Amino acid sequence: MLIEKIERLKNSEVKEIIDKRIKEFKEFKNKDNKEWFKELCFCLLTANFSAEKCIKIQKEIDDGFLTLSREELENKLKELGHRYYKKRAEYIVLARRYKNIKDIITSFRDERKAREFLVKNIKGLGYKESSHFLRNVGYDNVAIIDRHILRELYENNYILEIPKTLSKRKYLEIEKILEEIGREVNLNLAELDLYIWYLRTGKVLK
Repeated sequence: MLIEKIERLKNSEVKEIIDKRIKEFKEFKNKDNKEWFKELCFCLLTANFSAEKCIKIQKEIDDGFLTLSREELENKLKELGHRYYKKRAEYIVLARRYKNIKDIITSFRDERKAREFLVKNIKGLGYKESSHFLRNVGYDNVAIIDRHILRELYENNYILEIPKTLSKRKYLEIEKILEEIGREVNLNLAELDLYIWYLRTGKVLK
């Protein structure tokens, strides 16, 4: 049962790894607009692509997310092995109108409202990627609902099927289920995500 598996992990060395990662996310709040924008680009890259590969790409491109032309960015993403290099280069260049992303996000009192802003205004970010970004810059109360999370919920009978696509209504519905699980195991959504991810993959990424 999922609750028991999470409780076991909370009493293991995995807790220390997850606590350290959460602390890193919290510390991200002190970084500037430029660093927040590069993190936004990382989340734009992760849609339908490996997070591990995106971490390597992010390190390699670094400030290039802000400075490279669309064509240069396309070539770089292609060279680094991103499957959707054309589209992602387009999204990153379009996102540059929000280079002051930290100022924008921190102006919202509520992270769910900040998420709505991201979904509406940044092409290429859905609810999952917007939640991922917010978690990575230190927010706790949005769920990153990806295939690992859905599979775990399905296998533990929290959902009847794995939806092929996630509408806003369905996303928020599943987020509520995760909130309930979080309450049972005394974890916020950011922490819970890392525990479930570890259960599925044996890794703690970002």
